[in-house]
Amino acid sequence: MQKVLRAGIMVLLLAISMKGAAQQNIQFSQYIFNGLSVNPAYAGYKEDLYVNAIYRHQWAGFPGAPRTGGISLDGVTPASDKKVGLGMQMLFDKSGPQDALSLYGSYSYRIPLDDEDTRRLCLGIGAGVTQYSIDGTALQYIDNEDAAIPLGKKSVWVPDARFGIYYYTPRFYAGASVMDLFSLYTDASRYNWKGNNYSTIRKTQHLYITTGAMFPLGENLQLKPSILIKEDFKGPTNVDINAFLLIGEKLWVGASYRTGVGIWRKTNLQKDLSELDAASVMVEFYATEKLRIGYAYDLTINKMAGYQGGSHEISLGFLIPSKNYTVKNPRYF
Repeated sequence: MQKVLRAGIMVLLLAISMKGAAQQNIQFSQYIFNGLSVNPAYAGYKEDLYVNAIYRHQWAGFPGAPRTGGISLDGVTPASDKKVGLGMQMLFDKSGPQDALSLYGSYSYRIPLDDEDTRRLCLGIGAGVTQYSIDGTALQYIDNEDAAIPLGKKSVWVPDARFGIYYYTPRFYAGASVMDLFSLYTDASRYNWKGNNYSTIRKTQHLYITTGAMFPLGENLQLKPSILIKEDFKGPTNVDINAFLLIGEKLWVGASYRTGVGIWRKTNLQKDLSELDAASVMVEFYATEKLRIGYAYDLTINKMAGYQGGSHEISLGFLIPSKNYTVKNPRYF
């Protein structure tokens, strides 16, 4: 097991030591309830088959504002003594005339660390492809005779990979992952039209570090604080600070604060760049033992605050239990 752990850590350190790109990827506020969106090693955490769907309308009222959504499915393979977790994701992102459609598969090797099977160390990898598209018909022309603008939709497929480590107990978790590993080796000018190349939106390599815990406050009340650090080594380091209350094992109520911090010295950043980002409020409700419904509202607190109406996000989660399903050891993360 020590050899596997050392190998996993070496791959992670090698990946994060590579030169990063300068764009921040869109992030769901409700990643807290579906860690697969930020770490492939999370695949199979709930052990039973779990389906999650999510939709986000960012910066409501802002022209061409991003609309993002996706669906994921993950679980463990029964023949592996729950040591193998598998996951699949489909994600889409639309920003004005540009689109991105991604398909990913994830594999997690889940190492038991005690005889009671309450602690596991998970090593995960993921691979997939992203289709980047630009629609020339959605652009507003200054010159209708401009031959450099595509007349229709142009698309290209780009491969991708990700890697992560995830450790959990019944009341604590910690993880680290590198997403969009291949983005360093693909050209930003992905589209060619009549001899012209176009640089467009793209996902870029990011390091994610997450940790959180559960603390009982009473018979029917528990507190779950957590933190996420997102780093691309070029733009501002993003930090999410979250706190949730679980009431009666039925209702999650919480808030999140996202800001930039100066963890690394980056000489390329503007000195007057605002570090403020957003504050979120979230509600997650278990309509049944297996069906979860969630909503998040993000209030932008930077200079864009007066130009849009915040961001809305809704999610659905459904657990498909196996024959051995039990609620004696609930999955809080």
